[in-house]
Parts: sequence; structure tokens; C-alpha cells
Amino acid sequence: MSQPTVVVLSYGSGNVRSAVRALERVGAQVELTHDDAAVEAADGLLVPGVGAFASVMDQLRAVDAPRLIDRRLAGGRPVMGICVGMQVMFEASSEFAAEGADGGAPAGALTPGLGQWPGTVSRLEADVVPHMGWSEVRAPEGTVLFDGIDGERFYFVHSYAAKTSPAELLDEGPTRLPLAAWATHGEDFLAAVENGALSATQFHPEKSGDVGAELLRNWLTTL
Repeated sequence: MSQPTVVVLSYGSGNVRSAVRALERVGAQVELTHDDAAVEAADGLLVPGVGAFASVMDQLRAVDAPRLIDRRLAGGRPVMGICVGMQVMFEASSEFAAEGADGGAPAGALTPGLGQWPGTVSRLEADVVPHMGWSEVRAPEGTVLFDGIDGERFYFVHSYAAKTSPAELLDEGPTRLPLAAWATHGEDFLAAVENGALSATQFHPEKSGDVGAELLRNWLTTL
């Protein structure tokens, strides 16, 4: 059986070498690039994300990632987002909205995301922010990502999160609604979403030890 090929999208966001190594350890052939042809040809595309939502969106646009992600998903080709790479899949973020973003965005403005899922990412309401450490994830029935690892703890580093499942904001139609997994830090928030070819986790599976490796291995079975 041949190794699945995965492109880890290279666009200037943080240290992604840990994601590359984690995928290689669970059996993927991995390339770190934003080359159009490589992204198109890969069995899977992983979109990492570290830092501020608006900065990540600027970096994604600089390498034409919105079009590349759209094209893969339109063809039913698997894409997975991690951390801010999950957040940008939503319609918008309120990060910096209270004071206005550096660079002149008006106070109260939302930063648009990729719009693959409805909903807005907002700051966690908790005594301690950022949420940094291990938290239990409650997975839904029918999950692929969490097969055999429901109720395990994963590693999080974030101050913002989506708090409403996309399934609650979509009209039920002929397609299967997204599956949402949840965690709690001060309040409930989305820890992961599975929606056909598009999956994402707010936590870092590549930093979550054996359970993170198992989740990535589960994702590879969908490629």
C-alpha cells in the first residue's frame, strides 16, 4: 500500500516542522510548500496556523491559499486546518474588533475568514487567557478523527475560538451536517469539526503525543 501524500501549506505561519514530522511518523509522505501543482496533486492538504487571525488571513491570501483550498474542497479533496488554520475556515473573527486592528481597521469591524463554515470566532470568556495546556475533548457519534480516542486530552494554545457548531447555523439539506467536538475552558468551545472533505482542530495534534498521532493517523484513512 502506497504512502498517502500530504502537503503542509507553507505561507509563513509559525514553526510547522513539528506538523511535518508528526505526519511523517504516522505514515504520510509530506511536502512543505505552497506550490499550486503540489497542492492540487496531494492526497491531503494540511493548513497550519499560529498567531493573529488577520495576519494569518493576509499570509494565506499572499500565496493564493483561498483559491487553492476552495478548489480542493470543490473536488472533494481532503483539507485539514489546525489552530488558527481551523479558525480561518469560519466566516469571520472578532479579534481586535474592540480596539480596531493595527493598520486602520475601524473598531468593531470583523476580520473576514475563508467562509467555509458559518459563524464567528471570538475571545474565550475565562479567568485565564490564553488557554494553554491539556483539555479533554468530547467527540460526537460517527466521528472519524476521534475513532478510538474519544474523551482523551489534547494540547491547546489559543485565546479565540468558535463557540457555535456550524450545524446549528446551516439548514439541513441533502448533505450531511458537520460533526462538532467540544472542549471547555471557562466556557464550551469547538475543539474540532468534521464536514465531508474539510476537517479542523483547534488543538495541536502534532503536540498532543500518542493521541494526537492517532488522530492524524485517522485523518490519513480518509485520504
